This record gives sequence, structure tokens and C-alpha cells, in this order.
Amino acid sequence: MAHHHGQISLDLLLNDSLDLSKLPDDERARIEHARLHEKHRGHEKMHAYMIMILLVSVVIAQIILVQWKKLHFKSYQRVSMIGMWLIPLCVSVHSHWWRFVFIWFIFTVCTCIVISWALQKPIAGTTPRWVYKWFYVIYMQSCALCVAGYAVVMLTLLGVNMVFRAKPQSWMDVGLLLLFYGLYYGLLGRDISEIITDRMACTIGYYTTTGVPVRQLEANVCAVCGNKIHILDNSEAIVEESYKLPCGHMYPCAVVDAYSAEICTPDFA
Repeated sequence: MAHHHGQISLDLLLNDSLDLSKLPDDERARIEHARLHEKHRGHEKMHAYMIMILLVSVVIAQIILVQWKKLHFKSYQRVSMIGMWLIPLCVSVHSHWWRFVFIWFIFTVCTCIVISWALQKPIAGTTPRWVYKWFYVIYMQSCALCVAGYAVVMLTLLGVNMVFRAKPQSWMDVGLLLLFYGLYYGLLGRDISEIITDRMACTIGYYTTTGVPVRQLEANVCAVCGNKIHILDNSEAIVEESYKLPCGHMYPCAVVDAYSAEICTPDFA
């Protein structure tokens, strides 16, 4: 028995030789809509199975990742960092997204140079400060990109793009692109900085060059990196502030944060 979609018979739907261009617009639209339904008949059950498999896979994968992170955090951190670093590059090369590849290459070269400084033994006195400053710049740029991207997305949703006679899709693409770059390089920079600061902490110290290693903590010398502290009053600081311990010794925030993987705030919170 023939199936019917409204007043359209199944024979008419399966007739590929029918020239739809000769039919009225409403009739052609009805036939195309009915053909679409006929093409996907019985797919609802398959789609339900696919959704169930996806949900179960996500839950199981999440449990495995949480347990992995809890039991062996260092391996989890390194594997996730390598995956975050390399997988987007492979996808971009395959899809010919050369803009991302170019920015990724610049970021990787600069970061590898900083990493090479941090892995030197013995570590140079200026290395912690440079490491902190590099990742702090990445952090600030990531924040700026995220804020700009979020602002563009919100302005698009509010219809501000119509004032400039621009398509909403163009503005939305720009906003999402800025959000992606900000989040991606911000998270990647955070993971790399945490691993590097752990390695640098193994060679921390300021010692005399002769005799038994004894710490000599002078008032204007950083006890971590051994460099002289030029700004003792934070009211005169422009870029880099210092933190004074209860014992009276001072440390540049850049050096302390380079080892603690924290972002310096005025009250050292």
C-alpha cells in the first residue's frame, strides 16, 4: 500500500525523473520536504543510540580523567599540555588554517627559548624574572583577547552591527575567534608555566662563591635570584613591585611569582 505525505504519494516522491522546476513553488517545496522526511525515515532510533553512546563515553572519559589527575597529576598535566599544544596544530594544518599555524609557530619559538633558559644548570639569576614576565605578558594578552571577544559577541547579540551595516555572522566570527585565541594561549601558557616553575625551583638559591654555602641576605638583594632590587618603595614602581617579608627581606614580585606560579597583585594576595 502506498504511503502518503499529505496528498503526495510515495510513487511521486521516488520518481527522480520528475522535473521539480516545472512545478509551482509551493508544490515543489512540499515535495522536497516530503522527500527529506522519507529519506530519514527510521533514523530516530539510530540517533537515540548515538546520543546514548556519546553520553556514556563522555561520563566514562570524565571519570578516567578525574582519577588520572588525582592519582598522578604530573603525568596528567604533561600529557594534557602536549595534547593541547600539538592537536590544534595538526587540525589547522589539515584544514589549511594558516593564520593559526603562523601564530602558533611564533608562540612556540618564543616559549621554547624561555624554556631553554629555565632548564639551564646552573640557572641564571635573571631567568626567573624573564620567565615570569614572558608568561605574564601571555596572561595579560589572553585576558585582553577574551574581553574583546566577549564584547564583540555581546554587541552582535544586541544588534550593534546593524549600525555599521555589517553582517552579524562576520561580527560573531571575529568575537568567537578572539575568545578562542585568548582561552587557548591563556590555558596553554598557564600549564607550561606551572611545569617550568617546578623545574626552576630545584635550582633556587643565592649562595657565596667560596666556602661553605651560606645565605647572605642583604637588604637590597633578592635572596631568590641574587639580583639587586632597584625599587624598594612600591609607590615608585611602574612595572615591577617588591614584597617585604616580616623579617625585613625584600623580593621582587616577578621572581616570587616565577616560582609560585601566581599572578602578582598589589597586596600580594
